[in-house]
Amino acid sequence: MSIVPIRSADTTAAEVSWFAPLCSDDYRYLGQPEGELRSSWENTSAIIRRADELGFRNILCPSSYQVGQDTLTFVAGNAPLTKNINMLAAVRCGEMQPIMLARTIATLDHMLKGRLTVNIISSDFPGQKEDSAHRYQRSREVVEILKQAWTQDEINHQGEVYQFEGLTTDPARPYQQNGGPLLYFGGYSPPALDLCGEHCDVYLMWPEKKEELAERMKAVHERAAHYGRVLDYGLRVHMIVRDTEQEAREYARELVSKLDDEQGKLIRERALDAASLGVSHQAKNRELADLEGYIEPHLWTGVGRARSGCGAALVGSADQILSEIEDYKKMGIRAFIFSGYPHMEECEHFGKLVLPHLETCSMPQLQGRVPAATPNTPLGVGERK
Repeated sequence: MSIVPIRSADTTAAEVSWFAPLCSDDYRYLGQPEGELRSSWENTSAIIRRADELGFRNILCPSSYQVGQDTLTFVAGNAPLTKNINMLAAVRCGEMQPIMLARTIATLDHMLKGRLTVNIISSDFPGQKEDSAHRYQRSREVVEILKQAWTQDEINHQGEVYQFEGLTTDPARPYQQNGGPLLYFGGYSPPALDLCGEHCDVYLMWPEKKEELAERMKAVHERAAHYGRVLDYGLRVHMIVRDTEQEAREYARELVSKLDDEQGKLIRERALDAASLGVSHQAKNRELADLEGYIEPHLWTGVGRARSGCGAALVGSADQILSEIEDYKKMGIRAFIFSGYPHMEECEHFGKLVLPHLETCSMPQLQGRVPAATPNTPLGVGERK
């Protein structure tokens, strides 16, 4: 089921990424916090280093106002501790003055020698509730200012939110001088799709039925085509993979075996995006799922009972997971951000059972935007067992 044209028809590679649980989202049993799994520098940076060793190509470093560590500080601290893995830093537009943000991101890009990608987020601030159109207008202007800072000698911007004239961009030029870090973006409303279509590089989706993902991709593709652009597409989904399907399903049941529904509700509602359109779609998935929580044969919605945002997991044997990934790739999805509970242990399972059998590449490589001194090179293709 091929949905949209991809940039490079001559490659079957994909960007396979992991997740750094910066925001107190690491559990052995969902909804049951454990001290050793708390959001800490020691625990979370160890996950990044292990993902780097196993060969993951990128890692999402999320952002939350409610709990967790500061994203950009965390990324900076891990720059000298990693070798090959890219870092996908979540940036909440409006949190930092945009010219200062451009300089901060450029500095991080130099520290990482071009191994930086950026996840653009539009959200309310704590204690505030703003109109969706205003939030996306603010994000649009932030992105436009970032691009000026990274590619032009001066910043000249007259917008609804920000106004700048004749400001020098020195020293805001990033290490990646072919446009700066790639911009990943997720959103469901018409203003979100329009912003992504005009300015961003990778449209990220949360898990839904494949036909619903296909419709979403078509809508984004149409907005990008309006601006004469072609985007890449990514899927953010949790992962439970074991040697057999039975083992994987048993682990899924165990993961929620101590979950108190009221505690799960509190966890979901503490997130600033709890009332967003995307989160409502994840809730709808749970309502439509079967008695065990599956909305497709290998797509399990139980994770969403205890977290906001991405609320489903792929569950199965290594061969089944590989087949699911291949199906998504045939749709035109080339970026995958996986995670699991606990994050270190599931990283090991996926890194040993599935990752060696995938042809992987970083998204800057797939889009032909490789920094001059990038350390990333494609991994070989393994044979399925």
